[in-house]
Amino acid sequence: MTTQNLDLTHDHAADYNWIYDNLVCEYDPANRVMQFNMNTQPRPNFTPALMHDIRSFQQSVVQVSEEYKNQGEESPFDFLVLGSAIPGVYSLGGDLGFFLDCIRGGKRQVLEDYAILCIDVLYDNYVNLNQHLRTVALIEGDALGAAFEAALSCDVIIAEKGVKIGFPEVVFNMFPGMGAYSFLSRRIAPAQVERMINTGRMFTSDELHDMGVIDILAEPGEAKLALRQFVRKHDRSAMTRDAVLAMREVVLPLTYEELKRIVMLWVDSAMALPDRDLRMMERLVKAQSRKMHAA
Repeated sequence: MTTQNLDLTHDHAADYNWIYDNLVCEYDPANRVMQFNMNTQPRPNFTPALMHDIRSFQQSVVQVSEEYKNQGEESPFDFLVLGSAIPGVYSLGGDLGFFLDCIRGGKRQVLEDYAILCIDVLYDNYVNLNQHLRTVALIEGDALGAAFEAALSCDVIIAEKGVKIGFPEVVFNMFPGMGAYSFLSRRIAPAQVERMINTGRMFTSDELHDMGVIDILAEPGEAKLALRQFVRKHDRSAMTRDAVLAMREVVLPLTYEELKRIVMLWVDSAMALPDRDLRMMERLVKAQSRKMHAA
């Protein structure tokens, strides 16, 4: 739920540090960078509330950008950067506690609504909100499951060395259903994607950089510096970068319908999970809580 007031005064130094319950926004007017940092409690998960806040944030960015465009001016946003406000953790992925409540309570429609909201958010991020801007994932801590999917929906992924990234869903007999296969198979071979999903192996950012999944690898503690350097260099090759992304969409187009068909398969699978897998999911929730309490 957002409590921000949109500033449409066309002051190019306008304060766009909007306030949300589950996001911390930081606007850099000099570089036209809007960073939105995930900040959910008690665990850093992709909760329904976080997804609603990101959706509201996206709508606000579009509203402001269109207002500027209607006045014949450039949007104040050249880059949208998805980061985390929680030290050492990008995100632990999907909200397993919420999933358990939906599955055990037979709340299929509630789970389906959440799943559709997730692909709405990630697809719009993938197509840059249909605006002339670039999306960047800034990974300064471990990124699991849905967190990895969210990063993959961005044009550019910047990650610090040594962070752990992967799809652990196989542990409770599930799979990442919010775009993992679609996004990742446009970066590496589908056979590699399937191995990553089927094994549930955690990779280091260094390994994923070598594979071509991570675009920019930063030293520990220097992800924000790497972001600033990328932004400064971007203008010098913006035409080439734009053309490459446009060619990708010609050669490997991604449709919303593709994501929707996969996410409905995910909902069907989740609702059919046997009790032994739900108990494993429950243990993971407790382990995540312990991890955050000890941090």
